[in-house]
Order: sequence, then C-alpha cells, then structure tokens
Amino acid sequence: MKRPKILIIYTGGTIGMIKNENGVLLPFSLDNLLNDIPLLKMFPADIHSVGLDNLIDSSDADIGFWLLLNNIIADNYDIFDGFVILHGSDTMAYTASALSFLLENLSKPVILTGSQLPIGLLRTDGRENIIASIELACMQKNGKPLIQEVCLYFEDHLYRGNRTNKYSAENFDAFISPNYPLLANVGTEIKVFEENFLLSNNDLFVSHKNLCNEVAIIKLFPGIQSKTIKSITEISGLKGIVLETYGSGNAPTNNDIINCFKEAIAKGIIILNVTQCTVGKVQQGKYETSTKLREIGIVSGGDMTTEAALTKLMFLLGKNYTREECIKILTTPLRGEMSY
Repeated sequence: MKRPKILIIYTGGTIGMIKNENGVLLPFSLDNLLNDIPLLKMFPADIHSVGLDNLIDSSDADIGFWLLLNNIIADNYDIFDGFVILHGSDTMAYTASALSFLLENLSKPVILTGSQLPIGLLRTDGRENIIASIELACMQKNGKPLIQEVCLYFEDHLYRGNRTNKYSAENFDAFISPNYPLLANVGTEIKVFEENFLLSNNDLFVSHKNLCNEVAIIKLFPGIQSKTIKSITEISGLKGIVLETYGSGNAPTNNDIINCFKEAIAKGIIILNVTQCTVGKVQQGKYETSTKLREIGIVSGGDMTTEAALTKLMFLLGKNYTREECIKILTTPLRGEMSY
C-alpha cells in the first residue's frame, strides 16, 4: 500500500498563536508550529504543508477566506490523498459547512481541526488534535480514502463538518453534533462508524467558486419589535434570511411581525426557518404559531444548524437558480447537512 500524501493547510487560530509583548495572542509561523510536533516526521505518510500568506484569527473568516481554502484544495486535489486544515475554533463550524457545499463529489477527506490552547503550551490540546486528524485522513479501504467528506475533529471526536456547533469556549471538547452521530471516536483505538459516512457517488469532483453574502440572520426573542425585523428585511440588496425561531419552528403570531416577513418574501427574499434549540428540527404547522410562517412562504430548514443553513443559503444564492429551484434545494440534503 502506497504511503498517503497529506496536505496540512495552516490558516492561523489559537493552535499556532504566541503572546506578544502586551500578552495578546497572535498567529505565528507554520514552521514554528510544525517543529513543536516532531512526531510528524515519524508518521507513515508523506506530509506536506502550506501556510496562508496572511494568517488570521478565525473571527476574521469571510467569503474570501472560504474561497481561498476552496481553491487551495481544488488546485492540489489530484496530488494529495487528504487535507487537514488548521483553523481557529470560533468559526470552524461555519468554514466546515461552507467548504462542504463548495467541494462537490469529494472522494477524499478534508478535516478541520484546531485547539483551545496554543500548541506551545504544556497542556495544549493542539498536538493530539493534529496527529489524530492526520491519522484519520490517512485511513484507507480498498486502496481509497476511507473518509470522503468535509469533517471536523476535536478532542477525540470526528464529526460531519456541516452538522457541528461550537458550544464551549472553555472545554477541550468544544464541539457537538446535536442531530447527527459521530463519524469516529479516537481513544486507545480508532473506532470508525462507517454507516454514518457520506460516501462519494464517483461523479467528477467539482470546486464551486461563488458564494453570496447578501444574507442575514434574525434571532427571535420575546418582545422583538416589527421595526427591528423591518430594519433587516429592508436592507438594500438582501436576498436571504436565516430565521432562528423557537422550538419546532414557532414565532410570534403578531400580525405586524408576520407582515414584515410577508413583505420581504414578496420582494423575493428567501427566509429559511431553523430552530434555536440545540437538538431537534423545524416542523412548520405542528403548532399554530408556525402555521402562518408556512402559509406566507417561509422555508423549513429541518434539522440544519444555523451554520449549515447560512452557508447553504450563501451557496445557492451564488448560483443562477430561480427562486423556486433554490427553495427546492434548500429542503433537500446536498452534503448530508440535514435529515430526510
């Protein structure tokens, strides 16, 4: 069996940070980061690495950053057997979701990982996260990569990337996948759950190049005013809204609020309904308080995370689809981001 070739893409983030003279954490070089993990030289794989010219804190992630990562993977897709992206944890779930839509028909792993503590610290979780991510990316079956999707690895757990949330700013196990089971668990042994994998359909790999950021998120709260909603729905050029509702997709029945959404839809804005709850899904019409949303044309996001809903909306609005086509695809799983 040939040695797998793995490309590490270093973007910045806590994993590779050091403190400046003022005690503020800033990214430092890829070479310094990899030198802190001498075990990489003993790995049964050909490991190559590339660092972005401008390292960022992941709070600065945007569409340009996602497209840059997308292009690096696309340009090197035929050369490498797998990709490991070192990324700040704050927006890692957004990046994993965006890449899952941009990279169509993957037959190789793209694994995002990072850390809660810089790799230069004694108690860092970064070394283990990198080593385990590379080992997972190297796994093969019948001469082909075992993992064939965009994943997120953190603290012993491999998740489908577009199913994750960051739920803790303090714990090493900072991520959860509330509505989809683990892909792998790493302990003294690596236990993979192949029945949960998204498998390639053997179609030609496609790297998409467009995302639309004319979108917004509205989170409902008790006492929200129609003028607050209107200030968002009347943003010039707005094309899509992710609406975070209560429970199984419920919203106030206040006519002024409903009319704000109705007017936005009449202008062509697509509104995608996801639940604020960590676990569960939107079921418009289950309660009276969601029936009106369905009647005026708000789209159910099922059990998608906010991160997946937002990036899927960005992805579809970046295509030349009609409104009806967008709505149909929003309610259909593309990359395993939602349950049927």
